[in-house]
Amino acid sequence: MDPIKTAVDKGRTSLSEYASKQVLKAWDIPVTREVLVQTADEAAAVAEDIGYPVALKPCAHDLMHKSELGCIELGLSGPEAVNQAYDRIRAKIKSPIEGVLVQEMIAGNRELVAGLSRDPQFGACVMLGFGGVMTEVIADTVFRAAPFDAIEALDMIRDLKYRAMLDAFRGQAPADLETLGRILTSLGRLGLERPDISEIDINPLIIAPDGAVTAVDALMILEGGPR
Repeated sequence: MDPIKTAVDKGRTSLSEYASKQVLKAWDIPVTREVLVQTADEAAAVAEDIGYPVALKPCAHDLMHKSELGCIELGLSGPEAVNQAYDRIRAKIKSPIEGVLVQEMIAGNRELVAGLSRDPQFGACVMLGFGGVMTEVIADTVFRAAPFDAIEALDMIRDLKYRAMLDAFRGQAPADLETLGRILTSLGRLGLERPDISEIDINPLIIAPDGAVTAVDALMILEGGPR
């Protein structure tokens, strides 16, 4: 099933976090292990399967600013904590939702942002930058117009002013640049092959202590949706 076609058929102009990441996963972009659930008991069972700690988030195609609503529950370390977090989320979110997302917690204090946008002159453009608390402080982003290959993706990464933070850093392994490059080329191919996508925002893209790179949150806006 194509999450984008499903959304369009329902008259939607954006995808939920879960649906967005299903699209990314299909394009070989690593995303968090997660399951969409409908009850507190199901959330606790899924959390046991994923392994603690986990995060819980409400999930809906029109719920784009979850953190501002104070409805993201992080670092849950047992069934009771998961049950209570689930109940808090359902109490806070009054609008209809698709379910609650039970998601693995990804450790790592190096965060990137990546995305896709459409420029009137250059067409599908891929962005990479530093995210998290560093976003506003260092304002370090680079862009490339699609298509580009793995070599140019690595050049794009090297163009970051603070590129050294992707090397071995404070006892942590260097970032997996091969995977990061693949993420960038995949975003470019998505932009070219799926003109029904107008924007993709992956924030954050976390670099784990072992160097693995994972998309932790994602938003996909469809053609005709809000910019």
